[in-house]
Amino acid sequence: MMANITVLGGDGIGPEVTREGVRALQEVGRLFGHEFVLTECDFGGIAIDNHNDPLPATTLASCLAADAILLGAIGGPKWSAPDAKLRPETGLLRLRRELGVYANLRPVAVHPALADSTTLKAEVVRGVDLVFVRELTGGIYFGAKTRDADSASDLCSYSAAEVERVTRVAGRLAQARRRKLTSIDKSNVLETSRLWREVVTRVMKSEFPDVAVEHILVDAAAMHLIRRPTDFDVIVTENMFGDILTDEASMLAGSLGLSPSASLGDGKRGLYEPIHGSAPDIAGKGIANPVGTILSAALLLRHSLGLAVEAAAIERAVATALDRGLRTADIAAGGRPVSTAEAGAAIAALITKV
Repeated sequence: MMANITVLGGDGIGPEVTREGVRALQEVGRLFGHEFVLTECDFGGIAIDNHNDPLPATTLASCLAADAILLGAIGGPKWSAPDAKLRPETGLLRLRRELGVYANLRPVAVHPALADSTTLKAEVVRGVDLVFVRELTGGIYFGAKTRDADSASDLCSYSAAEVERVTRVAGRLAQARRRKLTSIDKSNVLETSRLWREVVTRVMKSEFPDVAVEHILVDAAAMHLIRRPTDFDVIVTENMFGDILTDEASMLAGSLGLSPSASLGDGKRGLYEPIHGSAPDIAGKGIANPVGTILSAALLLRHSLGLAVEAAAIERAVATALDRGLRTADIAAGGRPVSTAEAGAAIAALITKV
């Protein structure tokens, strides 16, 4: 197979972890006889510095022409002043909308060897295997915004069609897993959440009658993710709730650095990135965890390129490395941590054909 992949290293630790995701893809290409054409483009803060635009036209054109996009992370204090005219995050929201990727899949699975790495009790997190489906192009992040010296507002808006399409993604995923869907909203307060709950209920009843559906308010969900995380299978929720809850859920696995994500639309092209931020405080130190990016590369192979066997090879290599004690600083727990590059090289060396 020949595939075009746009690589957006971004800011902070983004280029460091993305380099290891690329290494894994290149190893897969070598072993399985695929040709991955990799195009690196500026995006985020570095694009503001170099092009005065967080999403330059050349970067967008490359993404739209690609079969898939691998992203590191963007942002940092340099571009976050309250009065900043250009922000890296604006580019990310634009990119998601231009690509039409409205469903963000964020799997959270606790590796047995890391059950003691989390701040929760091992018996609480052992066996956790869930997937968030976060609506990605609607809600308060994309609503009309106003601000003056004395007030500010952000409009949260959803259409029934937006809720329907992300619910279908979650429903199909639940059918392929344990046939259980949890929908999270704030319907006791918000009109958007009342619409959300009505639409989810209707779509699931008519199109996925074999899937058990549970509705939970977002505040209760935040508690139950810590109290009974193994009860969850597929979770669907709106944009802002998903943004917050998936960071919380990543701690079940032990670190933000372990968690991958896939942003998908109606076609095969997707945007793949770890869920962590740019971590400017550790940028350039070579200590960031690349596992989330490497697992994002596996999701890229599976969802955009249809290479399930190759994706499983990367996931198996990550699991083997963790079994053998590979630990970066965030999950070292007193042991000797390896560097970002050492972790990436060790995982790439474990990628094999079955």
